[in-house]
Amino acid sequence: MKRRAAVRLGAAATTCVVGASLIVAWAMRPDRAAGPCVVIDGPALLPDIPEASGLAVSRRDPNLLWSHNDSGNSAVLFALDTAGIVRGQVRVPVRSGDWEDISAARCPAGDCLYIADIGDNGLTRRGIHIYRVPEPAPGDAETGRAEVFNATYADGPHNAEAMFVAGAEIFIVTRDRVGGLYRSTITGSSELRFRRVGQLGLAAVTDAEASRDEKSVAVRTSHEVVFYRTADLIEGSDIPYFRVAIDGLKEPQGEGVAVDGRMLYLASEGRPWKRAGRFVSLRCDFPR
Repeated sequence: MKRRAAVRLGAAATTCVVGASLIVAWAMRPDRAAGPCVVIDGPALLPDIPEASGLAVSRRDPNLLWSHNDSGNSAVLFALDTAGIVRGQVRVPVRSGDWEDISAARCPAGDCLYIADIGDNGLTRRGIHIYRVPEPAPGDAETGRAEVFNATYADGPHNAEAMFVAGAEIFIVTRDRVGGLYRSTITGSSELRFRRVGQLGLAAVTDAEASRDEKSVAVRTSHEVVFYRTADLIEGSDIPYFRVAIDGLKEPQGEGVAVDGRMLYLASEGRPWKRAGRFVSLRCDFPR
């Protein structure tokens, strides 16, 4: 009798464990939609980009995106297709500092990538750096020579993870409780001075990126993607025209964002026990 009772107890315990595991798995399963956005591809695993940070849609090929790892990793850019498959790894001939974001935009050379070495968790950096390189092809071994912009803030150091470029204007959004918006203009000098031009009212901003046509800007936190008209931001208005809640996608640590037409792309760092980054693409019914 005691043996049969022990067997029954063991079976019950096993059932409870299996049931709990199924409940946890169900709870962690990401939604297939976020507001007016439907998941098209992903989540795709990015084993080579465990600390996927910035994200930008290529100007040379709209079917490609560029990403990179956070600080403490090699100075390498990763070319992804819109399903999150790595199509190339390209070295950048600079030292990697605290890379937090990447943006794609026009430049005197044609199409360029702007790499934001702007992280400053301890608020101890006397200056930050932005690197500009001609956009490479995914199969290139190394980018062309990097132009280096040495930058400071007019009101002292800030920690930031988000940058976007519109024409000759570079914007940085600080990672703090308010999302301060800073702006500087490329004039031909290698020195940039960022001045505060607004406050987005967003806490812990992790990325920002202008659309390929530069008419809108997506700014993200761990919980939402907020959309602004680029012209409004340039004119000093900080009122968004659209917001998308993304908690239901259950990203491990949401970081990157990029937008192209109706497509929204998100990147995330991996989990401590499964280091691969994540990538997801969504098609959205954005308002006009």
